[in-house]
Amino acid sequence: MGQVITSVEDLNFDIDQIEDMPAPAKVLLVKPTYFSVDYVINPHMKGNIGGVDKLAAQNEWEHLKSAYEEVGLYVHELEGERGYPDMVFCANQSLPNITSDGKKQVIMSVMHADERKGEVPFIQEEYEKSSYEIVHLDENKFDNFEGMGDALWHFKKRLIWGGYGYRSSKEVYEHISDVFGTPIIALELIDERFYHLDTCLCVLDTDTAMIYPKAFTNEGLELINRLFKHVIEVSKYEAEQLFACNATSVSGKNVFIQQGCVDVNHKLKDLGFKIHEFSTYEFLKSGGSVFCMKMLLW
Repeated sequence: MGQVITSVEDLNFDIDQIEDMPAPAKVLLVKPTYFSVDYVINPHMKGNIGGVDKLAAQNEWEHLKSAYEEVGLYVHELEGERGYPDMVFCANQSLPNITSDGKKQVIMSVMHADERKGEVPFIQEEYEKSSYEIVHLDENKFDNFEGMGDALWHFKKRLIWGGYGYRSSKEVYEHISDVFGTPIIALELIDERFYHLDTCLCVLDTDTAMIYPKAFTNEGLELINRLFKHVIEVSKYEAEQLFACNATSVSGKNVFIQQGCVDVNHKLKDLGFKIHEFSTYEFLKSGGSVFCMKMLLW
């Protein structure tokens, strides 16, 4: 049976007891050719239908792509698909893994919104080309799971943080834990504006995380504070308006983040992180930023 932890009373390990795993060396990006706001499936989309500047969005995406190349990651570009404007948020359609003996696996998502379900087969094709073992969820048992939007790997550790409440079901994590042989810390999300875990928790390195605390229950906060030595708390403005927690820590050192997160950036620099700021304003209109716009792969 899978090991899913929901409270500190269930916790029977320290982070240094968790098996190490390699950091990903590749990044998948989906071109924003068809990116737009065509519907409302989260609170951030309200009022933004038809409001995307497509040229600006393309330029924002290109800057991010170049930055991944500059820090030494191999960048794999995938064409977007007409009719799927949110496919650019390619953290959502899957959850990849590499086993201790080097086997690559991926669990494909069951998207919450009908508008996004058709994105998954296109992403799956890329995994098939890269020799991943494809795992599908039984949709009769698990009707919601949105990949790395809600399931975040602890940095270089065989441990997953799993959010539930809006886009992913709590029940799915026992199955995922079983499939991957990985313990999962399950965190309930309690604010619809932070509908994915990657909007309110950013794992920066093995010892450090960035959170918006009011997105979590007290039990969730206790777990986060127990397993991370350093927890950076983000203000409501920077978390909600600038998606500060939707940053990406590429190597445990370089943090890619939406520009303007002044308070958070000071805290990050104090802990020795190198800040790379990007404009993702066009993508914020759809409720996503840096983390949502990529998938790190082995």
